[in-house]
Amino acid sequence: MSNGLQRLTAAKTWGVIGILIAATFGCRAPAAPVTEQPKIDYSAPLPEGELALRKISPNQYPDFAADLADLKPDDLRRAVDHSLEYLARPSSERSYPYLDISHDRAVATLRAFRAMLDHPPAAEQWNAAIAQTFDVYQSIGAPDPQGGGYTGSVLFTGYFTPTYDASLTRGGSYQWPLYKRPADLVSDADGEHDGRRAADGSIAPYLTRQQIETGALAGQELVWLTSRWNAYVITIQGSARLRLPDGRIYEVGFAGDNGYDYTSPGQQLVADGLIAKADLSFHTLRQYFDAHPEAMDKYLWLNQRTVFFTERPGGPFGSLNVPVTPFCSIATDKHVYPPALLAFVSIRGGPDAEPSASRQAFALDQDRGGAIRSAGRCDLYMGIGDQAENLSGVQLSTGKLYYLAVKPELTGH
Repeated sequence: MSNGLQRLTAAKTWGVIGILIAATFGCRAPAAPVTEQPKIDYSAPLPEGELALRKISPNQYPDFAADLADLKPDDLRRAVDHSLEYLARPSSERSYPYLDISHDRAVATLRAFRAMLDHPPAAEQWNAAIAQTFDVYQSIGAPDPQGGGYTGSVLFTGYFTPTYDASLTRGGSYQWPLYKRPADLVSDADGEHDGRRAADGSIAPYLTRQQIETGALAGQELVWLTSRWNAYVITIQGSARLRLPDGRIYEVGFAGDNGYDYTSPGQQLVADGLIAKADLSFHTLRQYFDAHPEAMDKYLWLNQRTVFFTERPGGPFGSLNVPVTPFCSIATDKHVYPPALLAFVSIRGGPDAEPSASRQAFALDQDRGGAIRSAGRCDLYMGIGDQAENLSGVQLSTGKLYYLAVKPELTGH
């Protein structure tokens, strides 16, 4: 990742469809037409320069104590410390102020929340303690498809760190490579607009996924995997823990990308009638390509974006260059949300895929990705390995997204 947000689930565009049926009375009256409401486009980008958050009043706050039984203080402390590590770097100051949240206030927010984790109030006092200590900001969410502003609704998907078999050398079943960062890949000062430097100093488009996978970077392979689909998944997730033949674990992480926007092969499979929209998931995509490997050229190359890797022990890392923590780290668009800050997600339906379930949790905004460019999208980090892959593959639910900032008078300045 940039990593984790260059992921398959992170790039789905799903709409909420409502059907209005007009009742017609009278003998043998013709059936009223069925009108389909416009779909919510959760991936719609915000206008240039617009931010995703709006400060709300205390009577609009969510119930911060709703799922305290599931609170993982140790994991949250670790995630908070990682955000503080990022904010200690001078480069982090470029992302602030965000609205009225200064860089100092962001740091004070994390310290205040960590103090609450170290000395938590009684369950019945959590909401009052939050209201006394923090201001709360809510995401405006996806645009209203009927015009007139924003819905406040956010689509939550999941991402994970794969664990697959790999080798440092090609041979036998190890035939599908991940690539090192090419020497001729350049980025602008913000780490964006990756490409090749043209003669006039501009950055020209880099090689596409198809060009790279058909030999344009031969000799630049980092590792080899046993499955083309697994190799593709890693370029979407942005990091992996790889099992080498001698039993060692070889961790790889993001080292750059080729600068293209993400395109969803899954959405095209749905459009072509090969997978039902309701069935689209990591699991069904793997099943389809296992049964139809000849279709990979057509569908995987629709996604011109790919990622380059380097050995990266101690991870997995998010795009803030700090480790991400399962169920305590989220990924959003860095252009519209404040990095490293404390967030609160309120989701209808959780990682158990029960639509009637709800889930409320604190998290730290610690990752970014090319697949998420809007106020209506948020990706939840689910962890490492097969179970995390299964969870992220079914995580698809709407809800609301909030951020907290310590009250200005409590910053100590």
